[in-house]
Amino acid sequence: MFVKICGITNEEDALLAVAQGADAVGFVFAPSKRQIAAALTRDIVRRLPPEVLTVGVFRNEAPKRVVEICHQSGLRAAQLHGHESPDDTRWVRERVGIVIKGFAAGDPALDHFDGYGADIALIDSPTPGSGEVFDWSLAEGAPTNRRLILAGGLTPDNVAEAIERVRPWGVDVASGVEKAPGRKDALKVSRFIANAKAVPEVRPTAGRAAHRGPGPFDWQLDRD
Repeated sequence: MFVKICGITNEEDALLAVAQGADAVGFVFAPSKRQIAAALTRDIVRRLPPEVLTVGVFRNEAPKRVVEICHQSGLRAAQLHGHESPDDTRWVRERVGIVIKGFAAGDPALDHFDGYGADIALIDSPTPGSGEVFDWSLAEGAPTNRRLILAGGLTPDNVAEAIERVRPWGVDVASGVEKAPGRKDALKVSRFIANAKAVPEVRPTAGRAAHRGPGPFDWQLDRD
């Protein structure tokens, strides 16, 4: 199970997430309590092992600015979490190694995911970053032949149930493992990752793409 710890604002939390087994860490550049500067992100990214996927999170940002920040910060992936068009998403994908396209649960745009040219679909609550749990049955509208990350209101206590019901390729959490906005709780991070990875893997139904192999996410291998 691919696990992304998002809303990282400091080096201590980034290293904590990695030490506990996170496959990816996310840095929010959109207006948020967890917003971080590109210069600080670059300093943190330099301290992380290369096998960890580093992701910049943007919402309705100009495509050129997304690419610029990702390159300045040394990030390997961009997560587009707003109303970005398929054309803009594809433009970013051509210039950034990996693109995650975020959708609100139940968004009809999911039916046209392939047109965005993104590598991964992320389904969140209608209010991203709110920590609100949504009706997980709405995730059933996601394309079954693509990697799906489930987000929105996940916590150490409900992540296993969410995985068992939705069977996503990965999970994403920010507020659910915090002690305060932008500050992670070490115990919650540890429990979340352990509980997510403890769910027995099953062959995805209807062709849903799976996380290949054990161990940390190899973003270079999975891109091939």
